[in-house]
Amino acid sequence: MDDNLPPKLRAQAAAPPKPRPRPQDPVEQEFWSRCQDGHLHFQKCRECGTWRHLPRYMCARCGSPDFSWEQSSGQGVVFSWTVVHQALHPAFASDIPYVAAVVELEEGVRMATRLIDCPAGDVRLDLPVTLDFEDFSDGFRLPVFRPV
Repeated sequence: MDDNLPPKLRAQAAAPPKPRPRPQDPVEQEFWSRCQDGHLHFQKCRECGTWRHLPRYMCARCGSPDFSWEQSSGQGVVFSWTVVHQALHPAFASDIPYVAAVVELEEGVRMATRLIDCPAGDVRLDLPVTLDFEDFSDGFRLPVFRPV
């Protein structure tokens, strides 16, 4: 690798694969496994009907351990965002700058994600977004969002 190249060009020359999520818990693994069918699913409490994300074993509202996995509409709005100008992992160097966002979905949950196909200057509060997936080279699908 030529150290005289700018960092973005160096990363394109020999970029490692993007890291996949590494869930440490079966309920987290279930979330990521369900994403692989091209749909987003969240837990929904069977006692009080509260949707939740991040996945967990008990409802934060009523304490019930009884839940089901329900498919999300995949529609939401930008709740918060930042523009990333420095890749903290070499696999993302060719993507910079990119928009890291928190999306509030119709179900009421908020999810940290990446906003694609949207120049940083076009992002705004409550920008309507829709679910998409980034396909990794090994077939893994990562949920991302794009403007409607």
